[in-house]
Amino acid sequence: MRKEALTHVFAQTAPLFLAMLFCGSFLAHPANSEQRHSPDGPSSPFVGLSVHSEGTDPTEGSTNASFAIPPGTILPVRLNSAISSANSKPGQVITGRIMQDVPLSPGVRIRAGTKVIGHIVERIPAGAGAQARVSFQFDGLVYSHKTISIATNLRAIAGFMQVAEAQIPPIGPGESDVYRWLTTVQVGGDVVYGDGGPVTAGESPYQIVGKKVNDGVLGQARARDGTKCRGAIDGNDSPQALWVFSSDACGTYGLQHISIAHAGRTDPIGLIVLTSNSGNLKIAGGAGMLLRVNSNSRI
Repeated sequence: MRKEALTHVFAQTAPLFLAMLFCGSFLAHPANSEQRHSPDGPSSPFVGLSVHSEGTDPTEGSTNASFAIPPGTILPVRLNSAISSANSKPGQVITGRIMQDVPLSPGVRIRAGTKVIGHIVERIPAGAGAQARVSFQFDGLVYSHKTISIATNLRAIAGFMQVAEAQIPPIGPGESDVYRWLTTVQVGGDVVYGDGGPVTAGESPYQIVGKKVNDGVLGQARARDGTKCRGAIDGNDSPQALWVFSSDACGTYGLQHISIAHAGRTDPIGLIVLTSNSGNLKIAGGAGMLLRVNSNSRI
């Protein structure tokens, strides 16, 4: 069985061997674009953030420095607790966890595990003539015991089952020696070809849209036809931390009857509104989200 599994994996990944050689150049970030992302004073559209430099451990007394989150940066977040049109209360605090290191500039990142905080703004339970509705926003990022103000919008959200399935290869964990080299399918359809392998979109000929890293996927965000989801914005064409989502993931996944009525990208900035056309809506803890930093965020 082990020999057959290995043969299957090699046959599956062989057509993309050459593509893997080019992943480094795909993810290379031009030096001049980093200069574009430098803060330029009080009117800068960047979010101030205290972060740790690459290779340091925040639990080991590393030195902090101030950097910025460029507009358009994607924050891959797992929801810690449920959001419900029946039970959530206005003002209730909600939290999430950054699930993948988010690169900001060479050697600088927001570490996986960083807490994102927000609150419920409004909830309307399902009723006669009323569609269930929940409004909330994520507006703070806790790092080094400080809360940094941010303004974000919602690009995509997936139920916890879709999040789990995106991390499970087609052959079970019993094949432990080859498990991490197997392909997985992202929420939205992109295919990941094992640890360090390319991420592709579409069918043959494949389009390389990213690369697998230890805790997720790095790739440029892509616009999706027929939706309001955009690709790179404000000149931020850096590879983004996409976790279990496809590069063009947009909208809701695995959340029946639920839709994004307002993403928070336009007025009211940062306010996310979800609605349900069939009874009360509930987003369970463990759901995954791609939040995107708005271009009008301020320090």
